[in-house]
Amino acid sequence: MGIKVKAIERNVAFEKGKQKWAFVMQAELYSQLNATKVIEEAAVRSGLPKAVINAGWSAIGEVIAAWATEGHSVAVPGLGSLRFGLNSTAVEDVNKVSANLITRRYIIFVPNTDIKKELEETSVNITCYDRNGKVVKQVTSTDTPPTTPSDGDNPSGGDNPSGGDTPSGGDSTGGTGSESGGDGLE
Repeated sequence: MGIKVKAIERNVAFEKGKQKWAFVMQAELYSQLNATKVIEEAAVRSGLPKAVINAGWSAIGEVIAAWATEGHSVAVPGLGSLRFGLNSTAVEDVNKVSANLITRRYIIFVPNTDIKKELEETSVNITCYDRNGKVVKQVTSTDTPPTTPSDGDNPSGGDNPSGGDTPSGGDSTGGTGSESGGDGLE
């Protein structure tokens, strides 16, 4: 299939009263797959009963949550690793340091080399919308984007978390994989 992207014409001017229109791209969310759907597919692919997959799913979720909240970077099989991060207000006086300075807590996901490569090799389908919401162009690309430096040094590749401090939780619209907001195991 390919990754669906929408490019929407938006006013990107920073000055009040001025207009500067540009097409801004963002990934299009197909839908959120709940845990039941994922467990059913994993059962089909593995040949294991759904009950076994369900028990493993619950246990792995609990282990990841427990270890990540203890400060560990936890491997997610076949995908990469995750850990918690935070943003805070800086203070000059050590006596003012407290938990009240924390402004946001989030999850940092660092993909492994295989998933990065698969993502780079996946075609991209871009639908362009003008400022009135009308489709004005469609583009399908199967080329590899220039995300890897040409000298072969890949600062964000492999298990190296450089560049991995981009939150993939918190305020983002990525979702939890469950439409109900729960763990989908109800």
